[in-house]
Amino acid sequence: MKLPKAIWFGFSCIAIVVMLIIFLTPWTALTTGHIGLIMLALIVVAIMLGFPTAFTLMGMGVIFTFLAYILQAPEMTGKALNQTLTLMVQRTYATMTNDALISIPLFVFMGYLVERANLIEKLFRSLHLALARLPGALAIATLVTCAIFATATGIVGAVVTLMGLLAMPAMLKSGYSVKLTAGVITAGGCLGILIPPSVLLIVYGATTGTSVVKLYAGALLPGIGLAVLYAAYVMIVAKIWPDMAPPLSAKEREVALPAGSEAIKSQGYTLAATGLLSNFFKGPKNPAVTRQYMNRNALAVMLPLLITAFLSLVIYRVATEPKEVFEIPAELQLSSNLSGGGSGLAEPPSGLAEPPSSEPAAASVAAKEAAPAAAQEPAKGDATVERLPVPTGYWIYLGIAALIMLVFYVTLTWARLEVFKMLMGSFFPLAVLIGAVLGSIGFGLATPSEAAAMGALGGALLALAYGRLNLNVLKESTFLTAKTSAMVCWLFVGSSIFSAAFALLGGQKIIEDWVLSLGLTSLEFMLLAQILIFILGWPLEWTEIIVIFMPIFVPLLAQFNIDPLFFGLLVALNLQTAFLSPPVAMAAFYLKGVSPPHVTLNQIFLGMLPFMGIQILAIFLLYMFPAIGLWLPEVLYK
Repeated sequence: MKLPKAIWFGFSCIAIVVMLIIFLTPWTALTTGHIGLIMLALIVVAIMLGFPTAFTLMGMGVIFTFLAYILQAPEMTGKALNQTLTLMVQRTYATMTNDALISIPLFVFMGYLVERANLIEKLFRSLHLALARLPGALAIATLVTCAIFATATGIVGAVVTLMGLLAMPAMLKSGYSVKLTAGVITAGGCLGILIPPSVLLIVYGATTGTSVVKLYAGALLPGIGLAVLYAAYVMIVAKIWPDMAPPLSAKEREVALPAGSEAIKSQGYTLAATGLLSNFFKGPKNPAVTRQYMNRNALAVMLPLLITAFLSLVIYRVATEPKEVFEIPAELQLSSNLSGGGSGLAEPPSGLAEPPSSEPAAASVAAKEAAPAAAQEPAKGDATVERLPVPTGYWIYLGIAALIMLVFYVTLTWARLEVFKMLMGSFFPLAVLIGAVLGSIGFGLATPSEAAAMGALGGALLALAYGRLNLNVLKESTFLTAKTSAMVCWLFVGSSIFSAAFALLGGQKIIEDWVLSLGLTSLEFMLLAQILIFILGWPLEWTEIIVIFMPIFVPLLAQFNIDPLFFGLLVALNLQTAFLSPPVAMAAFYLKGVSPPHVTLNQIFLGMLPFMGIQILAIFLLYMFPAIGLWLPEVLYK
């Protein structure tokens, strides 16, 4: 019986790890630190053999913690056992009371609800039509859909699987190359690893003690930038090799118009705005143009202008709001002559004096009390109060917004109006949900846990609005959320116990001493760490890499003056690359499971390689220009 290549690869990796243990362990001068390193290697072997990660970590952690205590005092077995069990309880309790983990089940629940709201099909169709004139329109629509859906769910397997069912048949039917199709879907589906609200970033923040809020702010621009690089590559390929990404035919770009739009268009109005205005004021000349049709379409046409005007007003008021100056009243200020110029406070005068009874004196006191308030706060209704000068940036924004509105209405044909309405029913609800969740976190209005709760409620309301919220959907979403959350939480418990055992045995100290003895620069250490993480990304899941190996790397960052926030962004990009790198690219297996029979795993792997190269380029750009990831956190959280 011939074994599959994947199994041979797995056995080969296990054999390499076992041989490294045998040949690199100094058996004649074995210390507890070396036992810790053996434990680390055995964990990797056990996980590759298919043992449950969380319980393997816990089991190994408990066994080796007991071993660490018994080696310190061989004659006190009972005490070692008691210390081991106490440590296990303490680590479990500390993990379960970690506030950062509360947001994981809420974000996961939001993702499953959005997935079942059936928005992705409408979103893909509307984006497909909206981007029809771009080279590689179907592929770019797939990338944008993946990015939005990955942002809403953060679940890589769900995005790749659903887009494989939805976009792959449409792209192959339109003549797209199998390799390009597979690369676009797998690369777009993995964007959820990096783009907030990424569960990976929450796990990294909870493991390393890094602010999840800052991680979200830092990952936003690199995630969007990576999606833009993907889209640019697709457009270049479509221009140079049109046979790999054929342009859409006129029939595929055609949009069916309702009877009212056809009636107004037949009157000679090619633009939707002018046609609706004419019929609104002069009255409809065709029975197909009903009042309900007019109101619905007029609202759709005016909505961008109303939103732009509202945002402009809000920005104007914020930008020109007079700054409040708080003055401390004279009677509350500490006098420099207290106690004859000493540093202490003077004793209050003995006895209680009667308050003055004269009205002029009382009026004088009242006037003094009112003076600071009058200086700080102008009287209500005072028209002479001037706002701050309008910043130049506001006028630039206003000019750009006006230009965009002009272009929008000048190019808003009836077909584009229908596409815009489709986007309003699919893209904008998700955009509002994502913007509300990430905006509340980014501007400090809510913690990640509070924003996740708001997102879960928003996901439920979306599913309800689209008629998809029922008892079965709630049961499925709740079950899958509980399953995913339990896995992550038990991984944390196992990792915490394992890390304690590793530290007790001295494995962390050996690694730190070895790395520092190499005399590496910050760049060399960064390269070494990222290469190791990339290699570990082949046999291991990102959860295992974060919870097992990040506690080893992070203590070394201070020695090389590396920001844990910046390191976390590089790790997220790196692990996203590992998801696309053969031979153990999980995204490829997700897609293969829903692909047509003629699509082979090798074709999927070959299609993923260019996108993996783009990710390596993105890692290089992020390292060379750290401001890509650090600028937004610095602006928001000075």
